[in-house]
Amino acid sequence: MPTTETAAREASPGDAAPVLSLRGISKEYGPVRALDGVNLDLYPGSVHCLAGENGAGKSTLIKILTGAVQRDGGDYAIEERQLRRGLTPTEARTAGVGVVYQELSLLPELTVADNLCMGAFPSHAGVVDRRGQRDSARAMLDRVGLAGLDLDLTVGELPTATRQLVEIARVLAREAKVVIFDEPTTALSAEEADALLARITALRADGVAVLYISHRLEEMFAIGDTVTVLRDGAHVLTQPISDFDEDSLIAAMVGRTISNLYPGVRSRPGQARLEVRGLRPLGFPEPADLTVRGGEIVGLAGLLGSGRSELLRAVFGADPVTGGQVLVDGAAVPAGSTRAAARRGIGLLTEDRKESGLLPELSIEENIAVASWRRASSRGLVRRGRLRRHVEAATDGLRLRFGDWSEPVSSLSGGNQQKVLIARWRALDAKVLLLDEPTKGVDVGAKADIYQIVADLAASGMAIVVVSSYLPELLGLCDRVVVVKERRLVADISSAEATEEEVLRLASPTGGAASGAHEPDPGESQ
Repeated sequence: MPTTETAAREASPGDAAPVLSLRGISKEYGPVRALDGVNLDLYPGSVHCLAGENGAGKSTLIKILTGAVQRDGGDYAIEERQLRRGLTPTEARTAGVGVVYQELSLLPELTVADNLCMGAFPSHAGVVDRRGQRDSARAMLDRVGLAGLDLDLTVGELPTATRQLVEIARVLAREAKVVIFDEPTTALSAEEADALLARITALRADGVAVLYISHRLEEMFAIGDTVTVLRDGAHVLTQPISDFDEDSLIAAMVGRTISNLYPGVRSRPGQARLEVRGLRPLGFPEPADLTVRGGEIVGLAGLLGSGRSELLRAVFGADPVTGGQVLVDGAAVPAGSTRAAARRGIGLLTEDRKESGLLPELSIEENIAVASWRRASSRGLVRRGRLRRHVEAATDGLRLRFGDWSEPVSSLSGGNQQKVLIARWRALDAKVLLLDEPTKGVDVGAKADIYQIVADLAASGMAIVVVSSYLPELLGLCDRVVVVKERRLVADISSAEATEEEVLRLASPTGGAASGAHEPDPGESQ
């Protein structure tokens, strides 16, 4: 177990005192020690990155910082003022700690102005001062570069990236001395993520102390000054991030060297397995054609709202279409029926596994077998031993890490939850797997596992389509990348020849056609 003896000194900017300081923070959940003597110093005008696998203790540490969870031991100080152990979220905010979560806390049915001033409406004699509210809201938005945003729009109408900035504006308006960003770019496109990182850099220039948590290491290297690594709840090290490259930081996080994040060269694809012919999902101005062969991994790249996810949902029958057809192994799949798609061998992993994938109240075993009970039953009765063998076969080779099959699926890390969903479709003998943001919220160690699993599934003859906002993932994992722009398939290029810059150019509203881009050819060799 790493100890503080292995931790390097904090990189302090000049002679500045830390605005936030933790010493020996510990937290236990029954027999599980979630945090074990963690130290952390955050300095004004500095971006401090927090790195570690899922289960390393990052989320618990954030909850302690924000007052959502009470620490069991250790000291917590803001500007050298000690905060009590029973700290509440309100007290943490008053002390100057703000947080921007991956899942935003804005109320989508309320306007931008109401969300910004929630809990602090300007008033006179008990009556809300609407003019004062709007002036205050405009000042907040101006600080994050949204001076022209319509205050009367409901938050639900805004793009995800704009909502993120509104959330930041609200946090800053509370005079936050420390702003915590918890996976803020997960739902953003590459361009939107770059814009957000630039905004965070501006906060650093304003003297705000930033704690940044992300599974995307390149973001840490782009904006970070210092990094603290947690592993199994313990403080491994704190050093200037310039002391690391990606390989050495990954090794510090997982305790082992991951030499190749993406699988190596794979065998040539076989015959056409998934054929999308003239499919017209709602909102698509022209038919979509796509062929994916058995053993092939095809990526769909594009900006948020480009139609990537909508195309997957239409192929799976979850969204209506106005024309065209989907075939699996040459057999047509009835349109508009997810049940028919599943029976024909199509599986879909949605972007939000918690809302539309997992059944959190059920066990790990039940989540895997929920769609295939009949295969583990005899004359309508489920045989427990047969069910267990069925589930074990579906998870074979997936490197699923858990304690007992009866544990709730919500107890698993993000990476293991994704493996459960993959196992669910394996239990149904899926021939085609549609993956929407398969590594969203997954740590780097689990990402390597998932990439290898996807490659292994392709090697077994499955046809796989991957939607991802993370271009290195598409280029590293896929055989081809199909670019989606404004609900059109505009280019099809080999991932071996594609670059991030070229894909972004093609996906942008002003981008042109790719030189050498072509329509998918079922008979073409890769």
